[in-house]
Amino acid sequence: CRGGYLCAGGEMIRDVAPLHAPAISVIYNWYIAETVISFEEEPVTVEEMAGRIQAVIQQYPWIVLEIDGTLIGYAYARRWHERSAYRHTVEVGVYVAHDRVGCGHGTELYRELISRLPALDIHAAIGGITLPNEASVSLHEKFGFTKVAHYREVGYKFGNWHDVGYWQLLLPSSEGSMSE
Repeated sequence: CRGGYLCAGGEMIRDVAPLHAPAISVIYNWYIAETVISFEEEPVTVEEMAGRIQAVIQQYPWIVLEIDGTLIGYAYARRWHERSAYRHTVEVGVYVAHDRVGCGHGTELYRELISRLPALDIHAAIGGITLPNEASVSLHEKFGFTKVAHYREVGYKFGNWHDVGYWQLLLPSSEGSMSE
């Protein structure tokens, strides 16, 4: 299922569009309100989400998964750090509607997202995970990410301190990559 083609079961993975901001906000705001997966503490408005999407897609991929026209998940890559030397590294993330977790949709989204990165001269992908989160750790490790850092008690949400781990994937070089 690539490039916006309809897949079996009415599934479609395609590039994000402005019309997806409301559905993405609903998915993400559930994680803000109900979990420590995101350290944001206030809901993100549709307008703010649309701005985030616009900022990302100018340089990096942001994709959505729809089933029978309903958006049920999304994945994106974004700048890791501002300094020029980091330009070949991205942070990646994937979110699936909470009632669709465990159905393989995160795997589908990550497979498509990661497949796009080498053509963009991306050398490394970084995934940050609030710990514990066995599902996210398993998803990242399924794609070859390895744990490279563990920060203790760096996030405070819902009255508790939370650890964050970072997983890294080094990507195969695309032909002609690392051009200056």
